[in-house]
Amino acid sequence: MTTQLYLITPPRIDAQFAETLAGVLSSGDVAALQIRLKDHSRAEIRQLAPPLIAIAQQHGVAAILNDDVELAAELGCDGVHLGQGDGSVKAARAALGKERTIGVTCHDSRHLAMLAGEAGADYVAFGAFFPTTTKAVSHQADIELIKWWVEVFELPCVAIGGITVDNAGPLIAARADFIAVSAGVWQHPDGPVAAVAAFNALCAAG
Repeated sequence: MTTQLYLITPPRIDAQFAETLAGVLSSGDVAALQIRLKDHSRAEIRQLAPPLIAIAQQHGVAAILNDDVELAAELGCDGVHLGQGDGSVKAARAALGKERTIGVTCHDSRHLAMLAGEAGADYVAFGAFFPTTTKAVSHQADIELIKWWVEVFELPCVAIGGITVDNAGPLIAARADFIAVSAGVWQHPDGPVAAVAAFNALCAAG
């Protein structure tokens, strides 16, 4: 199975972002959209997220909300992504049900990833692999971690952190199930549509 693109929103968006997102999702293959609006309040997210969720779902893209299980359930998201401080997989499963996706940040830790898998997570996320401008990085993951995980476990893994068209190749070669990209798409010099096309081409060739 080829690596797929897991798109993350910018931390702050404006009213025009929904239109931009629709154009991007119409232009190429994206498996999931994580709505990660770190620079917005919860009240703002409640207003900004519904159009993004609708656009993602209209394009067959899973809409995953970052951090907030209660809001993910309220807004009809396809799942939630949990940091290590965002509550348990068990509690998220009880709130969201069996059909929705639960992903867990596991940093550079094999142990945390195995615990997440045992708890019933649908995917684990490793990173950061490269320097990133979208969050403070205190954990540096190695590509060998991806290679080990995919050889040993069937549970999908997501590589995250500073991934761009220029540096994604080794992660794709290591057979990461998904590469999670934010600035590498939205801040691409040729624009986000060109970025998605480039990532799709890399994944197809990988």
